[in-house]
Amino acid sequence: MKVLNLYAGIGGNRRLWTDCDVTAVEYNSDIAKVYQDMFPTDTVIVGDAHAFLLEHYRDFDFIWSSPPCPSHSDIRRCGVHAGRYEALYPDMSLYQEIIVLYNFFEGLFVVENVKPYYQLLINAVERGRHLFWANFFIPLFEKFDDRVHNDIVGSSQVYGVSLDKYKINDKRKILRNMVDPELGLHVFNAMKSASCAKKSGQKNDTKECLQTAYNSANMPNVQITLEL
Repeated sequence: MKVLNLYAGIGGNRRLWTDCDVTAVEYNSDIAKVYQDMFPTDTVIVGDAHAFLLEHYRDFDFIWSSPPCPSHSDIRRCGVHAGRYEALYPDMSLYQEIIVLYNFFEGLFVVENVKPYYQLLINAVERGRHLFWANFFIPLFEKFDDRVHNDIVGSSQVYGVSLDKYKINDKRKILRNMVDPELGLHVFNAMKSASCAKKSGQKNDTKECLQTAYNSANMPNVQITLEL
């Protein structure tokens, strides 16, 4: 399976994925070097993920995109009212990608972002701390995440990841932006189950395919909940 991981960061979402050929796109060359060190078999491209998506979406089976979130976050709204930040226009590249993928991509995709301070323009599902726009069903993610966002500093270990050995700027922000690897695997397994059901031609196979995906990932005790 050919996977495109856009706005890859240091690859928190990708950390537990297996049996896939991953191309990662990250605009910051220093962060891209860390990603490559963590995932030496992945193809890592330093460049504009938004432009890369439009040029290459046909080349992949599964696409994960995590566009920048600061202009959408409630932290921005609160910060503006508190006098700490300037107001920004929301970055509509988020919705551009969702619209293009929904209408033109023949594979499976997910776009991840924060819960915005404004009413959603396109409906999404909430899983963990995140919103997801996807063309497949993502079951509920029933795991308590005890990470305290404001407690994270550059020397922290987040989801088992430490950046102590790397000489890069803004480690705190990089660590805060990580997706929980178990949530990344949860979405990846949901995608694999959707792919399995699609190939079988039976929508009712979704739960069975999803359980098979968890078993192969050595997570057989996960309870599959298909309710929205």
